[in-house]
Amino acid sequence: MMKISLDPRTKLFMIFAVSFIVMVNAVTPFEWGIRIAVTLIPILLMITEGKYASAFRFSLLYAAALILLKFFISSESTGFISAFLVGYCGIVAQFMPAMITAWYVIRTTKIGEFMSAMQKMHVPDGISISLAVVMRFFPTIKEEYGSICDAMKMRGISFGGGKVTKMIEYRMIPLLFSCVSIGEELSAAAVTRGLGAPVKRSSPYELRMKAADIITIAVFTVFTGLFITVKYIR
Repeated sequence: MMKISLDPRTKLFMIFAVSFIVMVNAVTPFEWGIRIAVTLIPILLMITEGKYASAFRFSLLYAAALILLKFFISSESTGFISAFLVGYCGIVAQFMPAMITAWYVIRTTKIGEFMSAMQKMHVPDGISISLAVVMRFFPTIKEEYGSICDAMKMRGISFGGGKVTKMIEYRMIPLLFSCVSIGEELSAAAVTRGLGAPVKRSSPYELRMKAADIITIAVFTVFTGLFITVKYIR
């Protein structure tokens, strides 16, 4: 499948559009259809980027939440299990579209491209640097947690064998300290690269809006306009 590379400004517009749609409660089938449609777009973009496993996991999780809410959980259901499923599936169906879009943006956007886009939009350095650090923070934390899990497996610390408390202690505490250390290192790296300098930075990335960007912005604009029309103007 042909790879579709979008401009970082288009990706930011996607995040704002999807976040607005998911933060407003969807009631009618048409509103839910718009929400599902804006969720499928970043999943399809993941597929074009070759991230098949992530696209499959997100699709499966979102579809399972929708199916449970629609067919297997009724408003008359009672009990702890039913309440847990209603709460869990409701949270997944409500916030998963924004999470999928944000994950796609983080995983497919280089920091240099992002900073160049922020500079073209004349965003203050304080905001752009903070966002750049956040974009690198979560992938680094994921790698760090994987290394901690591997180290714990080598020491035989897992959920089984009555070692649940040790598993939490030996994984979460190192992860918390790693979060602090990684945040400081990323901030220092940003300053070292001159991101906070008062002069205009040059960039090797030449960003231009392409046909794919214009089509994507138009599609999300139409979906957002339809959602607002159906929700508030009708």
